[in-house]
Amino acid sequence: MSSSDNVVRNVPTVLDVMRAIEWMAPPHLALEGDVNGLLVGNRTNPVHRVMLALDPYPDALHQAVKSGADMLVTHHAILYHPLKRIDTATARGKALATALSHDLAIYNAHTNLDVAFGGVNDVLASRLGLLDTRILDKTGSDGLRKLVVYVPPSHHEVVLDAITKAGAGRVGHYSHCTFNTTGTGTFLPEEGTHPYIGTEGELTRVNEIRVETVVLESLLEAAVQAMLAVHPYEEVAYDIFSLQLEGVPYGIGRIGDLPEAMPLSNFAETVRDRLGLTHIRFGGAPSTMVRRVAVLGGAGGKWAKKAKELGADVLVTSDVDHHTVAEAWHDGLAIVDATHAALERPVLDVLFKHLSAVFGSTLEIVVANVVEDPFTWL
Repeated sequence: MSSSDNVVRNVPTVLDVMRAIEWMAPPHLALEGDVNGLLVGNRTNPVHRVMLALDPYPDALHQAVKSGADMLVTHHAILYHPLKRIDTATARGKALATALSHDLAIYNAHTNLDVAFGGVNDVLASRLGLLDTRILDKTGSDGLRKLVVYVPPSHHEVVLDAITKAGAGRVGHYSHCTFNTTGTGTFLPEEGTHPYIGTEGELTRVNEIRVETVVLESLLEAAVQAMLAVHPYEEVAYDIFSLQLEGVPYGIGRIGDLPEAMPLSNFAETVRDRLGLTHIRFGGAPSTMVRRVAVLGGAGGKWAKKAKELGADVLVTSDVDHHTVAEAWHDGLAIVDATHAALERPVLDVLFKHLSAVFGSTLEIVVANVVEDPFTWL
């Protein structure tokens, strides 16, 4: 779905938009107990306009409704904590009531978008110019399977398109990775069959293409169902093989190296400037030279020890408390504390490009023009 070749040509639904986002940030990547997904709305509703925002603040909801958006996609969840009542005397309750009365769907991708390759933390690492990045803290691993299916040449492209759209064929940052060979298939349709090719009771030989690809275990069922939905044969011949590979590890945060070491104070200024901030705070001696950098969008203070274990000189995150910074500083790890909003806001641009590539002109995508940081800096 990252390619413009896969543009959806009909009016998409809420479910179509959900699937496009979840192709980029699969829900199973989310940390335990997190809240993700469609929290308000009907997944079968058509969508003409989507608004993207970091937070489901009342201003964003009202702007989405006023602009005629059918769906609001945010990073943080509007119903993160259990809701016992909708009090329309409060700003949040009034905004929810407005969304419901206008049939506005509200969807969020939170820690799954943090963990995802190309998500919040990869975007942050790229923005800061880090090289040779890797996962800061592994939270899981997705096993790999090999899917093999035999297809007549007439349906080769449509089957290939279906399985790759469902997530098969991803290797690292590459998609649509398959291997295709031609050969001859044989079968004899028995009594009562309705073969797409051949005649009942006669041995049939046909030219076929063997399509091989890898697929994450979590996406296997979706890939198989997508393949079966478009394959022309009454009985589809396909194989699934287990692979003796570790699978694909995933996790929260990233760690990498700056092209050159620099004093901590200079690095903090770089973070400030590249994230568009006017002020920033850091813990550590200003003259300390830093090169290995850990990043974690959002509140990442509890990963300070992990960053130190992996040799980081500095951790860039937000919402770090006094004691965590003091302990890290004395243990030799500097902390650059940017704002929560500034660390996560850049991913909206990536999400915008992804959805634009998937849906093209069939869907209007806009980014909310609202104040995202609740803090004012003097």
